[in-house]
Amino acid sequence: MGSWWEGIDESRLLIAPDPGANENGSACLLSLRHPKSGNRASYLLCNGLLQELHWFKQPYGSWFLGDYVSEDGSLYTATPIDPVFIMLPIFEDARMKKGDDPGKFRQLEEILFVNDCPGYRHLFSMAEDCMEVVCEIKEVGSTKFFRLDDTKVLAWLLCKVSQLKQTLPALDQNYAAREEKDTCMFL
Repeated sequence: MGSWWEGIDESRLLIAPDPGANENGSACLLSLRHPKSGNRASYLLCNGLLQELHWFKQPYGSWFLGDYVSEDGSLYTATPIDPVFIMLPIFEDARMKKGDDPGKFRQLEEILFVNDCPGYRHLFSMAEDCMEVVCEIKEVGSTKFFRLDDTKVLAWLLCKVSQLKQTLPALDQNYAAREEKDTCMFL
């Protein structure tokens, strides 16, 4: 099964970090499940940072790219995203929770093996560190087993909401919530 970028011969404009800006200079496009919809979405893994790709198109426009003109005028942007958001649904599925049972502990290799989305395997190096925040971990010898922990997930989400609440007033006045009651809707 191919990816959306395979077979495209036209140049596209992508605003993203320069993969050559650090010593390893690695970047790859990944097709992963969107955490809300479960549909495939495109992400960029660049220098160990996961970024979500967004597409923007004006009705009329074009880009001059060196000696080439991109007539459709579309623009792709890459914005950083916390990998925990992307991995929460697959960790939720992997624990196979039933009723009040907290679910099963699984190895990271098992959890990140998603049949229709092989891109998750590229997240292996960051998954262990970032998922420790929301998972219980058991070690048997040198092997670690993970299970999503609802209490840790809620604490992590509360931290994210608190960070957002602190950031909103610092934004441009067009985007910032103007009153305390406007920011309380996130809690």
